[in-house]
Amino acid sequence: MDQNQTEVVRSFFLSGFSQTSSIEAGLFVLFLFFCVSTWVGNVLIMVTVASDKYLNSSPMYFLLGNLSFLDLCYSTVTTPKLLADFLNHEKLISYDQCIVQLFFLHFVGAAEMFLLTVMAYDRYVAICRPLHYTTVMSRGLCCVLVAVSWMGGFVHSTVQTILTIRLPFCGPNQVFFCDVPPVIKLACADTFVVELLMVSNSGLISTISFVVLISSYTTILVKIRSKEGRRKALSTCASHLMVVTLFFGPCIFIYTRPFSTFSVDKMVSVLYNVITPMLNPLIYTLRNKEVKSAMQKLWVKIIAF
Repeated sequence: MDQNQTEVVRSFFLSGFSQTSSIEAGLFVLFLFFCVSTWVGNVLIMVTVASDKYLNSSPMYFLLGNLSFLDLCYSTVTTPKLLADFLNHEKLISYDQCIVQLFFLHFVGAAEMFLLTVMAYDRYVAICRPLHYTTVMSRGLCCVLVAVSWMGGFVHSTVQTILTIRLPFCGPNQVFFCDVPPVIKLACADTFVVELLMVSNSGLISTISFVVLISSYTTILVKIRSKEGRRKALSTCASHLMVVTLFFGPCIFIYTRPFSTFSVDKMVSVLYNVITPMLNPLIYTLRNKEVKSAMQKLWVKIIAF
């Protein structure tokens, strides 16, 4: 019975932002700008880190380059389909495509959460144990931590996807985009247990990671006694804190509250799916003299070439 019910819904209707063609066209231009800015900013950081000997040998910038790669991947999960639908009256996505989008959304998103936690540990070692920094945060350990972040994202996403595909879908099929909370609300079954499992998985991962991040920065500030030292620590960690807040805030808002839907959910989803990957390069570049200097050197090399 469940299998037959699941086969009834073969596609989902994506609700979009507006039914007016002129507004859709304007949104297409706006989101295309977001998409291009995301790609240009993150690729620029990746190339800058790879081409500069100092940045490439630094654990912090090695992790930053990996974060930029994750942001690129994250922005390609939902944005291309969103752009295509702005120009298409029939905003449909097949059931299989929806599940694939859902899988990669959680795969890359969870990997980025874990990587941001690794970056917080990197800052903790750099500030609290500066003499042992290069020894502790070796390139080998950094590669292992990045790999663990990806593996953690894969395991998390696999669990979320399995919980979703086991549900029968036979009735309503309108959704803004394919994520676990909006999709499971369309199921023709009692989703009480699934939503609790979602909170215990996505919600706890988001909340615990965020608490660990904030605790690590609080520990850094507590251990530094001088005002000048705290000022330098805040300056060093400010960019990371801004990125953490922009990414974890919307995720906690969406994934820690089952059984309820708010009118602002659509805008919150756009924030962490589209806007945050675009802002990360700007935040790290504008507040980091070393990155800006390396970009200037790269630009000089390009002109000379």
